[in-house]
Amino acid sequence: MTTPAYSPGLEGVVAGETAICTVDGGLSYRGYGVGDLSAHCSFDEVAYLLLYGELPAAGQLKEFQTRVAAARRLPAPLKELLAALPKWTTPLDALRTAVSALGHFDQDAADNSRDANLRKAERLLAQIPVVIADHYRIAKGLPEVLARQDLPHAANFLYMLRGAEAAPAEVKALDVSLILYAEHEFNASTFAARVIVSTLSDLHSGVTGAIGALKGPLHGGANEKVMDILLATGGPDRAEDWTRAALARKERIMGFGHRVYKTGDVRAGILKTYARTAAEANAARAGENDPLKWEDTADIIERVMAAEKNMFPNLDWPAGRLYHAMKLEIPLYTPIFAMSRISGWAAHVIEQLDNNRLIRPRALYKGPAARSVKPLAERGEQSAG
Repeated sequence: MTTPAYSPGLEGVVAGETAICTVDGGLSYRGYGVGDLSAHCSFDEVAYLLLYGELPAAGQLKEFQTRVAAARRLPAPLKELLAALPKWTTPLDALRTAVSALGHFDQDAADNSRDANLRKAERLLAQIPVVIADHYRIAKGLPEVLARQDLPHAANFLYMLRGAEAAPAEVKALDVSLILYAEHEFNASTFAARVIVSTLSDLHSGVTGAIGALKGPLHGGANEKVMDILLATGGPDRAEDWTRAALARKERIMGFGHRVYKTGDVRAGILKTYARTAAEANAARAGENDPLKWEDTADIIERVMAAEKNMFPNLDWPAGRLYHAMKLEIPLYTPIFAMSRISGWAAHVIEQLDNNRLIRPRALYKGPAARSVKPLAERGEQSAG
């Protein structure tokens, strides 16, 4: 029998077809390049594109925003659960639990029809930012801030988080980051969601599993590690020496390299401009965490990584710095990723169920050869494998 080909981590393996996104020739969503989308569209428009297949006309966008805004609320028992979680619960863990719980309160939960999944997707798009903001304020002992139905997605999130409207430049920067994080083909979390619903499970289960996959530092958690790296360097004066020493110790520097992009991530280049602009706007803040200082540090690390390892930044590298410059706390970074990626996850769940086939790959067996079971009395003591 011919041994099947094996690719560790499924690298390069085509695991399915999709009309949602491609990374070939630069990242695009349903045919639109992310540079074009981030320059001319809002995240609300991009979320509609991912879910419905086309960019909305003005009337469609208004109706979509109205539906999503109306769903910006949580069931009272879920709010009680968020308040009852242990104080050490991370924001992403709270979000994973909340999405699972929300499935109990959604009357469409068991309905896997396209229309029902679109309704559920819109509700989760609305509810996830509310969960993040509510849990954050509960953990800080701050009063609840109710959602605003007159604000678009990014602006409402910042308003709920802070209790005051954000400056337009901050709203725009967050909005662009949400566009860039919204979708990325068969990444780990998206593939996890597709595997789950390929069993004919439901949207909430798929998204819960996707959040679990997103948590890891090799996926969504990487943006939270960016500031750890920058802080560890001590600043631009020591950044080059620190980076070279870390490479000599064979340490992984998060925010660099990508399984698909070998010559750089177009998304990182787009968001880098917003990260520096946000840092410059807050440069008056003196002290250890001056964001402009960390932009200069990041530039040095980028040069060393390119020269020594031929590795280039991915989206997490500028995203972590942007969110820091916006005074957002580090444990919120990956939940913000999820707040965006729900649009892509849901689109993939719907696409998977439209033409479903159970995802069930094979494994290359590397264990013992065939053998017979000995009676218990004849088995000698053996060390466990």
